[in-house]
Amino acid sequence: MKFWLGVTDNGWYDFLAGRGLDEVNFWQPSASPPFTKAPTGMPFLFKLKRPNNHIAGGGFFVTYSTLPIALAWEVFGEKNGAATLEDLRRLLGPLTGNRRDGEIGCTVLANPFFLDKASWIKDPAGWASNIVRGKMYESGSRDGEGIWHAIASRFRPDQYSEQVPAAAVAEAQAKYGLPVLVKPRLGQSSFRVLVTDAYKRRCAITGENTLLALEAAHIVPYANEGSHDVRNGLLLRADFHRLFDVGLVGVTPDLRIRISPRIREAYFNGKAYYRMNDQQLSVVPDLAYLRPDPDRLNWHLQNRFQA
Repeated sequence: MKFWLGVTDNGWYDFLAGRGLDEVNFWQPSASPPFTKAPTGMPFLFKLKRPNNHIAGGGFFVTYSTLPIALAWEVFGEKNGAATLEDLRRLLGPLTGNRRDGEIGCTVLANPFFLDKASWIKDPAGWASNIVRGKMYESGSRDGEGIWHAIASRFRPDQYSEQVPAAAVAEAQAKYGLPVLVKPRLGQSSFRVLVTDAYKRRCAITGENTLLALEAAHIVPYANEGSHDVRNGLLLRADFHRLFDVGLVGVTPDLRIRISPRIREAYFNGKAYYRMNDQQLSVVPDLAYLRPDPDRLNWHLQNRFQA
């Protein structure tokens, strides 16, 4: 099994360690990813900078994306390791040339864990002092085995992740390249980033690609036992998100747009919306396993849509 050992800012770690968050944004000023083709659920360990120089925790890789700084704050908030947007900008300033609205790299990690200081792991094997971003290890290699054994002796993965059914392992292998024994429990921020990228940063209904105007909508609301699963999501322009949530817009299982007559009845308008009625979605994910679940779309039509 592969795992990443990422160079971690001490202040970022200290800010997040006691907060009990379900996910974090391991950001970087550069928009280039630290690694490629990593499987969902790959362990990502935190290697603190000087003077600590210890492995002090980790999380489970969900996805990598790039976001403007303001949107990264909107999506992650304090999960960025800062108390306010201005604090985040102050952290990024020296690293980005004080660009207030530039894009940053976002490595999304679910179910982070932070070890007690007495349990920190020092002097990782095979680590060179000139490593700036991190290093990939194999748990079966000489160096990787020692690190992973030390981590495994300090926490139980099933405390932080959901077990993957045996039937899903082959499917996961086909999708992501490597089978994983656990899958991360996804949070709201992970959901938004995954849905945004699945729809190629365009509104499913209109095709709008102004990123700041787009939001990830749950088909079955999370409060109604809907999950933070890409197949339970649609990327929608903000106005369509609100209309979808209250049932004035729906999507059929065959991906046709439905506009409720209640818009006209209640607001005496809606021409901009009615012209889209019965049209196919403008954007759907390329990969079948990322497309909206027909059963969930039908649930929304039966339980939310105001026909």
